[in-house]
Amino acid sequence: MQPAQVPQIIPAGTGDAELVRRARGRDEAAIRAIMQANNRRLYRIARGILRNDSEAEDVVQETWVRAFTHLESFRGDSSLATWLSRIAMNEALGRLRRARPSVELNSLPPGALEAQIIQFPLSASEDPEKTMAQREIQHVVEHAIDDLPEAFRIVFITRVIEGMNVEETAELLDLKPETVKTRLHRARTMLRENVEKKIGPVVMEAFPFAGKRCERLTEAVLKRLGMIA
Repeated sequence: MQPAQVPQIIPAGTGDAELVRRARGRDEAAIRAIMQANNRRLYRIARGILRNDSEAEDVVQETWVRAFTHLESFRGDSSLATWLSRIAMNEALGRLRRARPSVELNSLPPGALEAQIIQFPLSASEDPEKTMAQREIQHVVEHAIDDLPEAFRIVFITRVIEGMNVEETAELLDLKPETVKTRLHRARTMLRENVEKKIGPVVMEAFPFAGKRCERLTEAVLKRLGMIA
């Protein structure tokens, strides 16, 4: 019996085109690299729309299956991350439409784009550096974002929490760059000054999707693609 093949190491800085080329050839290392680089972004977007942890995770898994079985449709017109984000957003909105026909991103019912700073149950060993102060700040941020009108909430998620640039956000949400800038500016002005000052150091902890959760979803997708037993 031949020994199992060990996935090759993907060099840091490998570009989208090379990763996609290798993934099209069912290179497990490339597929893992793509997933691990984008899992959190896709989860945050799905969770921001659906407001449900398990449904958001299901959306991410379906996004990966769709993406890796239709990689030939990725032409590089946008970044790989933006292409994947659009698939995740469409999948999440599709779930809302099945429950409520005619749902559109800009006409969702109140609360449909709730942007909570989710506190996932983590053990001390998995989360040794998180302090009570950070938790309290996150709760403050949560309530401040909850007060944002739905029209501005998803822009805030993509631009501030996820760190996407104006062009990526505009492309993802089908908005003009000027509209993205205006909505983000208005979202910021609606947040209290003392909260805005605290967003920087803690906002990257929002919507965590790493460690065992990221690994578990990666393994599940690879199994669905028939790449591992």
